[in-house]
Amino acid sequence: MAHISTGVEYSLHCLLYLTRPPTGVEEASVRSLAELQGVSNEFLAKLFTKMAKAGLVVATEGVKGGFRLAREPNNITVYDVVIAIDGEKVLFDCREIRGRCAIFDNKAPAWATEGICSIHAVMQMAEKAMHNELKQHTLADLAKRTTDKAHASYGIQVIEWLSHSSAERGINKDK
Repeated sequence: MAHISTGVEYSLHCLLYLTRPPTGVEEASVRSLAELQGVSNEFLAKLFTKMAKAGLVVATEGVKGGFRLAREPNNITVYDVVIAIDGEKVLFDCREIRGRCAIFDNKAPAWATEGICSIHAVMQMAEKAMHNELKQHTLADLAKRTTDKAHASYGIQVIEWLSHSSAERGINKDK
């Protein structure tokens, strides 16, 4: 099982599409973003609800209403998205196995269980390092990486896709 969910991945892709040109648009509907990525509206709607509660996106009103970023792309970190979608969850849940060694005959000596478990300590350091790394990368960074890697026409195609309604693209709304 992955520590970071698929929801985080889809959320990051959706947010990238909302970073404005050259990689995205200012606002888009959940329906359009779902169609663009080949996932259900319901799935993305749940993700957008979580992102809105976390202050990452805001709903827009009107006929073409949808969502837009609530902050500038350089003020949204990958860590922000992980926490918004998956919540705070620990990387490792220590079971204090060290005190159950058969040699101790159910009476573990103090030296065996005092302080933090050495395995747990390493896992806590790894978790802290992972969080720090995720905090170092912003949506703006990801958008730049995408722009640098993608063919020049990619951003234009994304903008055109998201700028037209499902009906204009000839997509059945009842899907």
